[in-house]
Amino acid sequence: MQELYHVAPYTGYVYPNETVFPWGVLIVIYPYITGLVAGSFTVSTFYHVFGMKRFEPVARFALLTALSFMIFVPTPLLFHLGHPERALNALWTPHLTSAMAAFGYTAGFYILLLMLETGFIFRQHIVARAQATTGVVRGFYRILAFGSDDVSENALAYDRKWIRALALIGMPGAHILHGYAGFVFGSLKAREWWASDLMPAIFLSSAVISGIALLVLLYVAVAKVRKFALDNECMRGLAYTLFGFLIFTLVLELLEFVNLIYKGREGIETVMALIAGPLALGLNIQLVGSVIPLVVLTVMIWRKTQGTPLVVGLTVSAALIMIAVLAMRWNVVIGGQELSKTMKGLLTYHAPIWGREGIVVAASVFIAPFFVLWALTRLFPPWDAGSQRA
Repeated sequence: MQELYHVAPYTGYVYPNETVFPWGVLIVIYPYITGLVAGSFTVSTFYHVFGMKRFEPVARFALLTALSFMIFVPTPLLFHLGHPERALNALWTPHLTSAMAAFGYTAGFYILLLMLETGFIFRQHIVARAQATTGVVRGFYRILAFGSDDVSENALAYDRKWIRALALIGMPGAHILHGYAGFVFGSLKAREWWASDLMPAIFLSSAVISGIALLVLLYVAVAKVRKFALDNECMRGLAYTLFGFLIFTLVLELLEFVNLIYKGREGIETVMALIAGPLALGLNIQLVGSVIPLVVLTVMIWRKTQGTPLVVGLTVSAALIMIAVLAMRWNVVIGGQELSKTMKGLLTYHAPIWGREGIVVAASVFIAPFFVLWALTRLFPPWDAGSQRA
C-alpha cells in the first residue's frame, strides 16, 4: 500500500503501526468549514430572530454564506473515505450510538433547513424573476418560489413567520452540527490531547468567531467591488460580537490547558514535549492570531472607533482570527495524532502537497464555496439596490 503521509519519529519510541496518520489535512479543513457555517448563520439569526437592525445589511448575505459552505461540509469526509458511495451506508443502516453515523442525518437536515429559509427570504425576488421570464426558466423560478406567486402583504407575513421559525430551529441545529465535531474528538479517551469535556464548547465558540470573521472580510470585499459604503453600525455590531465570542473562546482554551496541566495524568511529560516540539509553531500562530485581535478590538471598542479606522482594524482582526482558528484545528487534529499511543514518544506529520489527502485538494475544497456563493448572489441578490446595503 502506498504511503499517504511522510511521518518520522520525533522523540522517544513508537510502534510501527503508529507511523501512518489516519486523519490528515482533509480532516483539519472539515471542522474549519463547518465552523464558518455556524458563525455565519449566527449573524443571520441576530436579525431574523432577535430583530437586531444593525445586522440587517449582512443578514441575507450571511445566510447565503452559510448555505454555500454547508454544501461543501461533507466533501472533505467523502474525499477521505476513498469510496464516497460507502457514506450512504451510515444512512441506510443507522447506528444510533455512533456520533459519526449521526452526522449524515444532522448535515442533511441542516442543508434542507438552509435551503428552505433561503427560499422564503428571497421568495418575493424569485416571484418577480418568474414573472419576467417564460418557459423552462419561469418553471424553475416557480419551483424556487414553492409554486406560489402570491406576494401580498398576508403572504409575505406568512413567509416571515416561516423565516423566524426556521431560524429558531436552525440556531441549535448550527451549534449542534459543529459542537458534534468537538464531541467526536473530546470523547476519544485514548488521546490525552483530545479527551476534554470542554472540547465541544471550544470548537463551537471558535466556530462562531471564525464565521463572523469570514463575514467581515466578505462584507468589506463586496463593498469595495460594488462600490457602496459600509454600514458603520453594522461594522460596530460585528466588532462587538467578535470581541465577546473571542474572549469566551480564549477563556475556554485557557481553562482546558490549565485543567490538562493540573490533572497531571500519566504521560503529561510527553504532552509538554508535544507543545514545545511539533506543535510549537502552530500554537504560536494560534496565540498571536488571537491576542492581537483581542487587543485591537478592545482599543477600538474603548475608543468608540468609527469610519475607516474601524474598517481597517476589524478587517485585520478578522483575517488574523481566521488564521488562528485554522491553526487551532490543525493543532487539535494533527497534534492529537502526534502523540504515540504508549505516550512514550512523538511523531512529526508532514502534509503531502498532492494526492487525495494533499494540501492542494484541501485548499480546493475550501475555495469552492466562494464560487458557489458568487453564483448564489447572482441568483438571490442579498443587497438592496436602492440603499446599497449588502
